[in-house]
This record gives sequence, structure tokens and C-alpha cells, in this order.
Amino acid sequence: MQRRDFLIFAAASGLLSGTAAPVAGTALSLPVAINKSGRLRMLSLRGAKAWLLLVQGVLPERAKSILAQSLASFEQILGELKTLQPGDDIRGLAQTLDQEWRAYRPLLADVRADPKAVWTHSEAVLAAAQALTVAYEKAAGTSSGKLVNLSGRQRMLSQRMAKAYLFRQMGVNTAEAGSMLDAAMKEFAKAHDDLKAAPQSTAQIKSELALVEQQWFFFQNALQMRAATDRVKAASDVGTTSERILEQMDLVVGLYERL
Repeated sequence: MQRRDFLIFAAASGLLSGTAAPVAGTALSLPVAINKSGRLRMLSLRGAKAWLLLVQGVLPERAKSILAQSLASFEQILGELKTLQPGDDIRGLAQTLDQEWRAYRPLLADVRADPKAVWTHSEAVLAAAQALTVAYEKAAGTSSGKLVNLSGRQRMLSQRMAKAYLFRQMGVNTAEAGSMLDAAMKEFAKAHDDLKAAPQSTAQIKSELALVEQQWFFFQNALQMRAATDRVKAASDVGTTSERILEQMDLVVGLYERL
């Protein structure tokens, strides 16, 4: 995709305007805020994943759609979280996240952006979103809030693994990307076991986690194609399976939110 074409697409989609969807007048509950701020962790990396797929010419139309959705969703959630900022600490963390996002967002709208800058800013936004999510969890002070955070972090890890794989395949920060991928895979597997063992996990939640486990099998297979001769197919498989496990994990987070 040419840079000019992509920028036109982004402008037409409202991705460069800085506008967000209208925010409902009702304040969020803390479990919902944990879920939404946790979703921002995932979106910061899902955007990077989509950008990497576009740059490498893999699944271009799907990647363009994922990127558009990720940018728009991030903006909308930032606005929604303004309805629940109990205390100066959360307000300050939300402002930091907003500032980091404003620096990161233009990079995702430009396929000629420096890949190392995309890496750096995606990590900065992730760290800011993580800090905000933890603050909401502490404000809630409940075991269910911890499970919303933990399961929501699984969404993020699915995209972190894909991002690390694609950066390494691109030859950018290869050693760091390899370490990131290995660590994320181990963390995901452990957290999955923790969620299954949690007393609050209902029969329905365990059923959905079993489906996550099926998707995790396919995702691991894709991630382990590290010396694949067909690089486009390997990247395509990672992009596709990371979306499937994300979708299934999102269902699980919603169930924990409603406990």
C-alpha cells in the first residue's frame, strides 16, 4: 500500500482527526473500567501487529481493517474512561496514557514510519495502559476485579506474541523480540492455568476457556514456525490465529466482568 493511499484511507475513516465516538452520559462501573483500560493494552499491540502486516504486505485488506478498528476503539475507550476517574492518581495515569497515545497514533497511520519508533511507542502506550488498569483494579479491591485484569491481560499477550513474531521476522530488534515472544508464551500458559483453577470460574467460563485452549494450540503452532521458508504464509498464520484467540479470550473477559 502506498503511503499516500493509506493516509487518504486514514483521513477518510477519521483516524487522523483525533475525534472520538460520543460518550454516554452514565459513568462506568469499576469492573467495566478494568476491562476497558485493559483493552487499551491489547489495542496498543494489535495496532502494531496490523501495521507490521501492512508493511510486510501480508493480508493487506484485513490488516487495514484491523488497524482502523484498533485506532477507532482506542479513541472511543479513552473518552469513555473519562467518566470514571476516582482520584488524582487515576486521573494522572489517564493523562499520561493520552499523551503517550498522541505520540504513537500518527506512526500507525504511516506505513513508512520507523519500525523501531513503532516498537518503542507501542511499549510506552502498553506500559501506561497497564498502570491505569492496575490502578482501577486496586480501586475495585475485589477478587473478580483481579480476574478481569488477568483475563484481560491474556488478550494483550495474544497480540504481544504476534507483534514480537512479526518484528523478529522483519529483522527489527530481533533478540529483544525473541525474548519477548518466549516470555509472553510462558506467561499466557501460566495465566490460563490460573484462570481455570480460580474458584470464581463458573462452568460457563471453564467451557469458554476450553475453547481458548483449542485456539492456543493452533496459535502456538503458528508462532513456532520460526524458520519458515514461506515467510508470507507464516506471518499470515500468526495474524489469523492471533485474531481468533483474541476473539475467544474477549468472551471470557466479559464473563468475568459480569461476576
